[in-house]
Amino acid sequence: MDQFSISDRCEKMSPFIVMDILERAQELERKGKSIIHLEIGEPDFDTPAKIIDAAKDALDKGDTHYTHSLGTFALREAICLYYKKTYSVDISPDQVIVTSGTSPALLLALSVLTNPGDNIILSNPGYACYKNFITYLNAELNFVNVYEEDGFQYRPEKIHEQIDNRTRAILINSPSNPTGNLLADEKMAEIAAMNTIIISDEIYHGLTYGAKARSILEFTSRAIVLNGFSKLFAMTGWRLGYLIVPPELVRPVQKMQQNLFICANSFVQHAAVVALTEQHQEIDHMVKIYNERRQFMIRRLREIGFGITVEPRGAFYVFANAKKFRQDSYKFAFELLEKTGVAVTPGIDFGDNGEGYLRFSYANSIENISIAMDRLEKYLS
Repeated sequence: MDQFSISDRCEKMSPFIVMDILERAQELERKGKSIIHLEIGEPDFDTPAKIIDAAKDALDKGDTHYTHSLGTFALREAICLYYKKTYSVDISPDQVIVTSGTSPALLLALSVLTNPGDNIILSNPGYACYKNFITYLNAELNFVNVYEEDGFQYRPEKIHEQIDNRTRAILINSPSNPTGNLLADEKMAEIAAMNTIIISDEIYHGLTYGAKARSILEFTSRAIVLNGFSKLFAMTGWRLGYLIVPPELVRPVQKMQQNLFICANSFVQHAAVVALTEQHQEIDHMVKIYNERRQFMIRRLREIGFGITVEPRGAFYVFANAKKFRQDSYKFAFELLEKTGVAVTPGIDFGDNGEGYLRFSYANSIENISIAMDRLEKYLS
């Protein structure tokens, strides 16, 4: 029998360890073990009712056909109005490309900028999938370490040291996954002033606590914005995101969208207009509850002995220093899963500078978080 030949790009791709944790946790659950999920980054709230009703209405009206490859004009216009209202920036609907989630948006953004051998600057630790997108395109990873004592923020001078003639973009993510921290205004301004395109992942905007997330477009027009509906609007399964790009990149990105994805789901785009243009009491409630969980989790983790130098102010993650207990975060995460039934994500998933840390998600009820903390405290003591 002929052997399959696996492509180099596939061989180079590392696993998404959080999914390995989740899948092992589900396997243990099938065997009857009680598992508390603090590993996965998914809102545990329902999508607001007005958005669901809008999708139903679109389906009832037969809104199930292809749309413009850039997305419906109504949604692109709503995105522009939302950015104007939220960040006081002016963008044209022609600069917006609606995608089936922010992952396709990231693929399009990196594809339009890089040739093989070019490099993208990204933080270490940083979102686990970034590096695999870049590697998939045969581009290079140009890591800049970020540190706990800085709240895992970029040091702009360290970015300067890494920029060379093959650097095509600096990737920022604020609020950040995995750390939950925000990039300070002055640091964002310094990065925006560099003669390099910025890719800004703004998917966690709106999920902030006593702080305001700033869009890169407030600082520069030489930027590509990634955003979507999964986190703030609790729409992970709806798979809808978007890009905001400089005018000269629209047509190149549009050609890729046409060939690779055609367009995003039509009836979901209709619902997204309502997401952006209507008020949703459920979102205010969700953010309030997240903040209560955040404060509770930080306090309990510190009591147990985990290190948290700078409290996270966004998203729904705490990236805690676990070096007091174990140095190998991968083994430690699976140990905790097997011994305590608490699923967490090892820091190594987010880069080698994340080794010795664990990411805890508070996208779970405070009752479950409390039980998880008690289990961890009992085991680790």
